[in-house]
Amino acid sequence: MSDVYDGFISRHINRRLSEPIAKLLARTRLTPNQATWGALGIAVLSFVSFTVGQNIVGGILAQLSSVADGIDGGLARLKGTTSSFGGFLDSVLDRYADALIVLGMTLWSLAHESYAGIWLVGFLAIVGILSVSYTRARIDPQHRPLFDRGLSSIASRDIRLFLVMLGGIAGQVYLCLLAIAISTNVVVFYRLIYSYRRFGSQGK
Repeated sequence: MSDVYDGFISRHINRRLSEPIAKLLARTRLTPNQATWGALGIAVLSFVSFTVGQNIVGGILAQLSSVADGIDGGLARLKGTTSSFGGFLDSVLDRYADALIVLGMTLWSLAHESYAGIWLVGFLAIVGILSVSYTRARIDPQHRPLFDRGLSSIASRDIRLFLVMLGGIAGQVYLCLLAIAISTNVVVFYRLIYSYRRFGSQGK
């Protein structure tokens, strides 16, 4: 609900599921904010699944939370109840959901894989995810579309959670964590360099 621009996975997969569900739920008393909390609940279940060793279930639930994340926005539009607070709440809870899922993956990887530096990779993945969101939120709104396309969009939330599903199903959770850690932080530094070259001289 917080993002106007849909990523590749959202457009071609998630919305095909979330929009019909939103139409069904529009006939009920469910509010968009309740749907937002529901998406967080699915992410919590993903975290729990990873921590108890159920990597396949954890991966699938992570992707389901991504699908559910689109239901609140569709529900708000159908019921005519869109609000600034709803978008704000969605953005905040998404960050908690992302951090929980990555933490669950990190704990699973520590218990089932023998790679070095798992905690560091998990930490970098969480920092990268939060920084991708923060850099997009902090850029001037009129320039925000620049961060929604091309290289700057390869670490979008829909792509990350789809990758979590693939990593969970394949049992390659560490490699998934590593991919998220690298892609998110590369995107953040790319955005910093791009923003400096485009806007940095304006403050001199």
